[in-house]
Amino acid sequence: MATNSVSGPQKALWIVALSALVGFGAVYVIGGHSDNAPEIGSGPQSVGQTGASSAEASGKMAAFVLKTTPAPLPDITFQDATGKDVTLVSLKGRTVLLNLWATWCQPCREEMPALNRLQQALGGDKFEVVALSLDRTGYDASRKFLDEVKADAVKLYADPTAKQGLALKLIGMPTTILINKDGLEVGRLVGPAEWDSEDAKKLIKAAMN
Repeated sequence: MATNSVSGPQKALWIVALSALVGFGAVYVIGGHSDNAPEIGSGPQSVGQTGASSAEASGKMAAFVLKTTPAPLPDITFQDATGKDVTLVSLKGRTVLLNLWATWCQPCREEMPALNRLQQALGGDKFEVVALSLDRTGYDASRKFLDEVKADAVKLYADPTAKQGLALKLIGMPTTILINKDGLEVGRLVGPAEWDSEDAKKLIKAAMN
């Protein structure tokens, strides 16, 4: 007799597929969601080698992709509030959490308050949250965005050309890159995260040591 029931293995595959789609929906993939969105490629790219499972990348940070060995980053250039050029290498000497975002990105809006609280908790001479806007509307619109979400602790930088996202192999926003004091990428997370969680703080403190 014919049956419409789904076998165990088939059911498991459907669950995995649906879970992946739900997770994918939490990230704004670069490639045309907004007229304001940077054009930074259309296909998936590697976001780093997957390191061994560790206590530093678990819990709330389970989606964080650790490098097996901290890796060099291109020395990108962006602008500060005065319009002055700032290079990534100029931030060496402190651990940096580089958050790449845009005003049209709803997950970025949801995530930013947690980044602000993280900066309030750990920010100082040894650590800084760097909020780099890749929004084509420029610095003023990005500043308004941060004011709206009451993120007054993070330091805003802007790249209205969005070319620096290409250099960093960005595939979606928000993307957050953890950089050690030597200017090397420890790893990255694509999508929003609870950056003020204890798991996030543990990850960052491990990178600071």
